[in-house]
Amino acid sequence: MDGAQVQLSDVHLSEGDFLVAFENTTLSANDFDHTAHVRAAFLTIQSYGFTRAIPVFCDALKKLTVRFGAVEKYHETITIAFLVLINERLSETPDIGWAEFCAGHGDVFSRHALDAYYTPEQLKSPNARRVFQLPLRRFAV
Repeated sequence: MDGAQVQLSDVHLSEGDFLVAFENTTLSANDFDHTAHVRAAFLTIQSYGFTRAIPVFCDALKKLTVRFGAVEKYHETITIAFLVLINERLSETPDIGWAEFCAGHGDVFSRHALDAYYTPEQLKSPNARRVFQLPLRRFAV
């Protein structure tokens, strides 16, 4: 990759090229939708393992928001909570490919995937945007 902006709608990227483009912040803002976020998280976790993936993913995402002129969109709690959710799904089938992951775990593609864990008020708080917060919702076991 030569540092040019990658247009996902124009170029079919392999998993490796997509991850490199994410880490090098050469993805297009128009094409970096929620599905692209999930794909980047999926590949980062598979490549680095969960604990190493957190800082790698968060750092790249923060750099993308700077490049896109959308720093205010970065949300620490949502970002890490989605990483946890994706990692949990991957733990069920660790060697799964992207297409199989998409087919078997459609819930992570919903922007409401965290609703069962977090209240809207908690996610709207400035502190949750800045620092990871554990979910406040309790579940019957």
